[in-house]
Amino acid sequence: MIKFGLSRAGALPLAAALLAAMPAAQAATPKKPQPAASPPSAGTSTTEQLGTVGPWSAYASRDKTGRVCYLVGQPEKSDSAGTPRKAPTAMVTHRPAENISNVVSFVEGYPLKEGSDVAVEIGDRKFELFTKDDGAWARTAELDRTIVSTLANGKSVVVKGTPQKGRPTTDVYSLAGFAKALALIDKACGIKREDTAAPAVKPASGKPPPRKRAKRPAANG
Repeated sequence: MIKFGLSRAGALPLAAALLAAMPAAQAATPKKPQPAASPPSAGTSTTEQLGTVGPWSAYASRDKTGRVCYLVGQPEKSDSAGTPRKAPTAMVTHRPAENISNVVSFVEGYPLKEGSDVAVEIGDRKFELFTKDDGAWARTAELDRTIVSTLANGKSVVVKGTPQKGRPTTDVYSLAGFAKALALIDKACGIKREDTAAPAVKPASGKPPPRKRAKRPAANG
């Protein structure tokens, strides 16, 4: 068992790959790749840290398409099954100018087995996410909303991925603070939510470090 003691700053470069990989249309259409949305210019004056609640940090930025709000989290414990990997990361992202919200994504930190799904378990609820390279996404906007709502009301989430070689890995994310961090990005991007209510937290100071730009795949069936 490997436990990650990650700094939030160190996790942001990994999160950038997911943020930049979002589709231009929120609902991923199998076998019909969508143009990738551009990532925000992180590390500039347009990037704002909204707050940190437990293992979850909330940010707002702006790119050529408009306002972008996202939260980033890291697992409290991981079983990497002997597979070399970078630190795993979870995200939820809103892009209101593109009518995109609640996009759930995970970076597993290693090349995932082609055609495999990443299993997400929250209490007694189970979901399957499609994969590309080392990332995983929900197949539809409706599934995104369902997963986010379940995360906001859960205690922990277990994420299981299958590498190209080796045994499946397991990451456990604590959901303490998730609902509050979600409320921060909802407010910053004007996202209305009826099923999740959380009090605001005091904004944190500081800015995330520069993040790399990347491309986003579409679901392949």
